[in-house]
Amino acid sequence: MRTDAVDLKVILLGTGTSTGIPVIGCPCPTCISGDPRDNRTRSACYIRAGDIGLVIDTGPDFRRQMLRERIDRIDAVLYTHHHFDHVVGMDDLRPYFFANRSPMPCYAPSRTVAVLRRMFPYIFERDGTYAAAPPLDLYEVDGQFTVPSRYGGSQTVDVIPLRVMHGPMTVFGYRIGRFAYVTDTSCIPEATFSLLAGVDLLVLNALRHEPHPTHFTIAEAVAVARRVAARQTVFIHITHSILHAEDDANLPEGCKLGYDGLTFDLSPTLQTGNP
Repeated sequence: MRTDAVDLKVILLGTGTSTGIPVIGCPCPTCISGDPRDNRTRSACYIRAGDIGLVIDTGPDFRRQMLRERIDRIDAVLYTHHHFDHVVGMDDLRPYFFANRSPMPCYAPSRTVAVLRRMFPYIFERDGTYAAAPPLDLYEVDGQFTVPSRYGGSQTVDVIPLRVMHGPMTVFGYRIGRFAYVTDTSCIPEATFSLLAGVDLLVLNALRHEPHPTHFTIAEAVAVARRVAARQTVFIHITHSILHAEDDANLPEGCKLGYDGLTFDLSPTLQTGNP
């Protein structure tokens, strides 16, 4: 299936950094804010491409995110990298096998595949010691790959990994049709910029205003957004130094802060599903 020819629904499951927001014990304006947009679970995303449902990352808040959005179908998981806040919720995929025991593919960079095998041996060794282990299949990916349906249909979705740098570590973003998701990055290589050409919606890491060795600042993310020139760029993986109402109002046209539950429908005209 040509993914750019099918409607996409994108839900930002989480938009916070590794601690989540509010941060435990913190009395800062963001952590005590009454604005629900300042309550940020760990960054993750759900994409519905036609009938196929994809999740990007399963962090510590994965179960709560799935319940909040009432998501009842996952065909595959795309992992960006192996840091705790992006993978530790993997075991909470189990309920997606109660009615459908078809294996679920999990796609990831090579190092992430190796780390996941070490973190979750009871899932991937399949030695029978834990009968309830979800039947997940790990696939190491580099170039474009195709995700099949777990539910018996013939529909497939093409996915393009986007190689970016998280400090010294190579991690993946992903492009699906006219949508691209890039989290946890401090540098986008020239070859990856070419793969971002023509996207309508770019979701991009923008940690805070102050410099950080492994993440874009908001100013750096704005510069990337201007270069990519997507119709809409939405910032995620945000720390508690960012107050949504105040900082969002200062962003240039075409850029906005994401928040948990923000939904987009990508059809011939980009639409925001909620205010």
